[in-house]
Amino acid sequence: MKTLIQFHARRSNRAFTFTEILVVTTLLMMVLAGVIGAHLFGIRMFEITKAKLGANDEARQAISLLMEEIRTAKQVKIGSGTMGSFTVVAVNSAQNGSAIQIYPTLLTNNFIRYFWDSTSKQLMRTTNGASAMSVVAHSITNQMIFTSEDFRGNTLTNNENNRVIGLTLKFYQIQYPIVLVGPGHYYDYYQLRTRITRRTINNA
Repeated sequence: MKTLIQFHARRSNRAFTFTEILVVTTLLMMVLAGVIGAHLFGIRMFEITKAKLGANDEARQAISLLMEEIRTAKQVKIGSGTMGSFTVVAVNSAQNGSAIQIYPTLLTNNFIRYFWDSTSKQLMRTTNGASAMSVVAHSITNQMIFTSEDFRGNTLTNNENNRVIGLTLKFYQIQYPIVLVGPGHYYDYYQLRTRITRRTINNA
């Protein structure tokens, strides 16, 4: 009986060895590091995705007006332009450019102009006689935004009546809010591409 009591006493006095404590602590730290790393990665991906969705929403809202104006236009011309000037692409030349001029009616002095500003890297919108312009999209890298295409997507060299207007916007950063991405804080990149046809195709 005394031997049994002594055995139980010895078992109750036993504790973890230093080696066992080190092993358990190491495993616990590894598990915590993995959980925290996964949590931080999830937060980062959430912020990047949220910013992309916000930027895309802003771009879509702005571009929807451009698309509607092209669809209802009587005439559409592609070329290069600024706030106060527009030069149409010559016939027998590739119909692509940094600007587009939209005529809601057959009157050529009534127009809407979208153009890429090389200084601010923004797509701008103005109308005939306006003293101001509005920003449609920010942080655009490509200059040739507008193209005149056939139904296969080939760039035309003339103003075919049933042509399709191509729109390509390449953004070099995520906006609203601006998010720094990657080593060295390089900005993320994304692209918006669409094609638009006019409802009225009896005029150029």
